[in-house]
Parts: sequence; structure tokens; C-alpha cells
Amino acid sequence: MTHVFPRCYNRGGQAWKWCMSLAQRCTTMCQLKPIHAIFIASGLHHNNYAVSKLLAFCALSATGSLSYASLIFSHIQSPNLFIYNTLIRAYSLSSQPQLALHYFQLMLKDNNLLPDHHSFNFVILACANVKWVLAGKQVHNCVIKNGLALFDAHVQTAIIKFYGECKFLDDARKMFGEISCVDAIQWNVLMKAYVKCNLASEALKLFRHMLVSGAEADEFCVTTVLTACAQMGALWQGKWIHEYVKKMKGMELDVFFMTALVDMYAKCGCVDVAEEVFEGMSKRNVFSWAAMIGGLALHGYARKAIHCLERMQVDDGLRPDGVVLLGVLTACTHAGLQEEGQLLLDNMEARYGIRPKHEHYSCMVDLLCRAGQLEQALQLIRRMPMKPLASVWGALLSGCGIYKNVDLAELAVRELHKVLENDDGAGGGVYVQLSNIYLCARRAEDARRIRRMIGDRGLKKTPGCSMIEVDGKVNEFVSGDVSHFDRTRICAMLGLLSLELG
Repeated sequence: MTHVFPRCYNRGGQAWKWCMSLAQRCTTMCQLKPIHAIFIASGLHHNNYAVSKLLAFCALSATGSLSYASLIFSHIQSPNLFIYNTLIRAYSLSSQPQLALHYFQLMLKDNNLLPDHHSFNFVILACANVKWVLAGKQVHNCVIKNGLALFDAHVQTAIIKFYGECKFLDDARKMFGEISCVDAIQWNVLMKAYVKCNLASEALKLFRHMLVSGAEADEFCVTTVLTACAQMGALWQGKWIHEYVKKMKGMELDVFFMTALVDMYAKCGCVDVAEEVFEGMSKRNVFSWAAMIGGLALHGYARKAIHCLERMQVDDGLRPDGVVLLGVLTACTHAGLQEEGQLLLDNMEARYGIRPKHEHYSCMVDLLCRAGQLEQALQLIRRMPMKPLASVWGALLSGCGIYKNVDLAELAVRELHKVLENDDGAGGGVYVQLSNIYLCARRAEDARRIRRMIGDRGLKKTPGCSMIEVDGKVNEFVSGDVSHFDRTRICAMLGLLSLELG
């Protein structure tokens, strides 16, 4: 063992320097474990500063091991604040964010330690990731008592994100309003929260408020706002943001912004412009190709979408992921390309290393149903390796409506009833569909029976909703709504159109 323990090993300061240099040069767990053994043999594992170097590598390095970091922690007699914060931070960003809260609670039990702004920041983010509302609110109360909510930007941002992730938007807005000097990150976090909750119009209002207040948007803010425009179909506002960014000096037009721009133009119906932006990108990633393929699929350009699948591998050397393949399947569905869709689904795992998920099977079932292959669709549902959810049975029911297959419609409704037993809105829509299928099949008595059942149970069909942009303003229409300010003129115009068509 002389090669592992040189002569300087027992010479105080030299041994310390040697061990520290070993820890700093460590790049893999295979290297770290023998270094850890040297620390134990030399007694350095009792020194918090020394052992924190090993723990930080395990917890925060891409080649580390969180479980080994926890093992190191379990042998530390008196962990300091840095060690606790390292583990809380690592677990808050991991697939086990609940363990961040566990270590935070352990810290609180230590009478010699008090959490600092790093501790609160990371544990609040952990609560956001796991959506623990009660725990997050309790930590927020601790933050208020410590006064950090008034002064620390990182903690403030974490609180906004927590309430946004948990869909408590009023609380997120309240925290935002209490910040005396809002930075671009905080504007972006709140806008993202609105977009995630399908409140794109609120995100756009907030962006306008940001510009009026004199704050300068960064590339992250404009990317989020473009996502809001895509969600609403707000083309005019999306174009304005595009022009705004062109005029901004120093703003980096990175791959994420350009991808959001492609997505916005495609979802707003400007496929040609989306393609132009896409082809002009100096760098593209998998998300860029997914956005372009999804846009082509949305507008029925199936052959172009399939060609993009080939191009992304040849031109950019990128391997498609599940989202890209779902986009191509969707394109096949909209264009009725049954053979191409079936071939893609059958070869996903062998050719691309992607195991088909529920959404891929759902898309293929929809494709088969649109093509009138209802029995084949049912066979595919029976072969699915996971439990079929509402989207699959809903696709079958819709196909039964097109091709007037009452027997399979009744089967689909029974299965949907099991899946949607606690969702009265969706359940009401299912029974309305079945009633219409009975009527088409000239089974009026069965249709009346279903309608009576809908009334007796108090079921309601979720109203349809549509949006259209006119002169830069997005107008939203909900079925049965009479509140639109221009309702009288709209109805008059519909009357005229009816006369013309009649």
C-alpha cells in the first residue's frame, strides 16, 4: 500500500494538503470511494470541512451519487449548516424532493443551527417540486418570521414559484406585489405560473405591465411570453414580440427562444413563417424539431412531418424522442396515413429505442377509428401494456359516432364510466355522445332514456370554448355564454350568413 499512502501521509499539514488535493481532483465515484477510505484512515472524516468536500461531490456532481452522500452524512457526528444545505439543495433538484424536507427538519432539531437564506430557498423549491402545499406554507411562515421574505431575492423567487406550481396564483401574485424591486427572473416565474395554469392572457398582461414599469425583459421572459401567445393563438402580439426582440441590443436569440418562435407561428396558423424561422436557426435541438413537426402535424402536412423525422437524424445528427414521434403519429392521424402510423408505432422501440407510451397508443387508436377500423382499434386497446385511459376510450367512442357502431359505443361508454366516475363534466359529455349515436342508429327510445338519466343525475356537458384574434385582441367564446360585448352584432352577422347559405 506504499503507493497509496506516501511518506507525507503522517506529516500533519502535508497530509491535509494531499488529501484535499485528492478530493478536488476527484471526477468519478470510483475515485471517490478509495479517497473516502483514506479520509477515514487518517481521521479526516471527523473534520466537517474536509468531509463536506466529498459530500458535495456526491450530492452535486453529475457523476456523483446522492445515496452515497446520504451515507456520508449519516456518519457525521455534528453536521454544519453547509453540509445540511448541500443535501437539501441536491434533493430539492432530484427525483426525491421530499428528502430535502427530511433534512430540513433534521436541521431544525439541531439547537446549534439556524436555517439561512440558502436553506429556505432550497426547501421551498423542494415543496414546489413535490407540490406539498401545507409544508410550503409553513416554511413561508418561517421565512416571514426571519424577515427574509422582504430582503432575499432568491427566497422571494422560490416562494412565487412554489405558489405558482401549486396553482395558488393569488398567493403568488401577493408575494410578487410585496417585492420592492422586482427582477427579470421574478417577472418570468410569475408569467410561467400563469401559462402553466392556462391563463395566457394574464401572462401577456403581466408582460405589458413589466414593460410599462420600465423593467427590461430578458430572453427567458420573451420565451415565456411567446409560449403564452402560442397558447392563445395571439399572432399579432407574437409578431410584436418578435420585432421587439430584433430591436433589443445584447439579447441572445438562443435555441429556446427560436424554438418558442417556431411554435408560436405554427400554432397561430403561419406554418410558412414557422418553417422560415426554423430553417434560419443556426442551431437546433430535439425541442426545435418537435415544435416544427408538431406544427406541420397540426395543419395536415403529414409528408413534411415524416420528412422532418428523417432530416433531424441526417442533418443534425439528433435522435428523436417520444414527443417527436408523437408529433409524427399525430400527423399521420390527421392525414389518414394508417400504414405509416402503424409502421412507426410497431418500430418505435427497435428503431429509436423509445418504448411507446399511453399517448402513442391513444394516437394510433384515434387513427384507426378515423379510418373506420374500429375492431382493429379495439384489438390494439386490448394489447396495450398499460391500462387504457379516457383518451383511448374517447377516441373509440368518437369513431363509433362517425361509423354508427352502437355495440362498441356502449362498450366505450362503460369503460369511460369507470375511468371518469368522479368527473361529472366529462361524464355528461360521454352520455350526450351515446345519445346522439342512438339517434343516428334510429334507436330513439334508448336516446330518450340516456337523456332522462343525464337529467336525473344532474350531469352536465363541459361547454366548448374557442378563441380568435381580431385587430390584435383575442376574443374568447364559450358555448352558451351571452356575456360578449359584441354579442348582438355577432348574432346579426350569423343570421345574415344563415340566409346566404340557405
